[in-house]
Amino acid sequence: MGKFKSGKRNSAASSSSPYAKAQQATNNVFKFNTNVGQHILKNPGVAEAIVAKANLKPSDTVLEVGPGTGNLTVRILEKAKKVIAVELDPRMAAEVTKRVQGKPEQKRLEVLLGDVIKTELPHFDVCISNTPYQISSPLVFKLLALPNPPRTSVLMFQREFALRLTARPGDALYCRLSVNAQFWAVITHVMKVGKNNFKPPPQVESSVVRIEPKMGAERPKVSWDEWDGMLRICFVRRSRTMRASWLGSKEVLGMVERNYRVWCAMNDIKLDDTIVGEGEDDEMEVDDGPAIVEEDEWNGIEDEMDETPSFFKEEAERIARENSSKTKSKKKKTRVAELVREKIRKVLEDVTELADKRAGKCDENDFLRLLFAFNEEGIHFA
Repeated sequence: MGKFKSGKRNSAASSSSPYAKAQQATNNVFKFNTNVGQHILKNPGVAEAIVAKANLKPSDTVLEVGPGTGNLTVRILEKAKKVIAVELDPRMAAEVTKRVQGKPEQKRLEVLLGDVIKTELPHFDVCISNTPYQISSPLVFKLLALPNPPRTSVLMFQREFALRLTARPGDALYCRLSVNAQFWAVITHVMKVGKNNFKPPPQVESSVVRIEPKMGAERPKVSWDEWDGMLRICFVRRSRTMRASWLGSKEVLGMVERNYRVWCAMNDIKLDDTIVGEGEDDEMEVDDGPAIVEEDEWNGIEDEMDETPSFFKEEAERIARENSSKTKSKKKKTRVAELVREKIRKVLEDVTELADKRAGKCDENDFLRLLFAFNEEGIHFA
């Protein structure tokens, strides 16, 4: 007679018991959600180095974005007066609170639950963050756009994003992000951090950068909307010449013409809107659709995956609808459109002499000269 195997029944019974289910639930409480960038820094040496690079003062209030389980938080509290931790995940917020519960540091830790990009932040002196990679770009520019930006920010980013932040004209990774960030701040690459220093390990390597906003006389007296609006056009394709980017796209010419009309209306300047000729093509070949940037320009960074401005897309959709109709009508060219085109040509060829230069080779001074020249001709981008 075969032996009765009671092990299976016992194992089945134990696995279905409420105690087993509770134990299983406990083990799954901290299943990290990598979709929101939960990669916890586990190397204490790296955490110590990050805090040291911030040059904290005993009187500093520090903003930490995404504290996770608090490995960085407890080290910051050792050197700073107060830590304001912004956490999206309620589980992590509870965990970082437990790390200091019943300790003197508890009174110096304030946890804000929510999305840091949408949260109205209180005053702080320094920002330290193992940044969720999905909010890298929005976080950088939120910090730089604050009325009183932090004295310094020491932030962990995806390696390629960090290299884009610090890229110089002529570098392979030089892009609109590089120009914008370096225009408003001094950015330094601090150190590389391997993927094995995280739990769970991300698929890419990381780097730590230090961002120090330009303050006082060094802070540019330029409208952000104007500056960024112009750069969007220049970097539609960074390998194109300025002439091709500005005069080689119907969408760009149409957008600039609309902006010029608005500026003239606001300044009571009359325009000659008569027709130059019907069905006349432009002197140079132009694109029928928006120029799309290289696929990997932002390497998956949220909010920056598609560099093509929305007004290009809208114009492209409108033109596509017109072209798909059976009867194609030729657009009438007005003297205003001819005037705007001539103004752009004048700025690029005569004033700045940047017509044959590529955006990827231009530095901050080149773009400043370009913006000033366009504004002098009544062309604005905000």
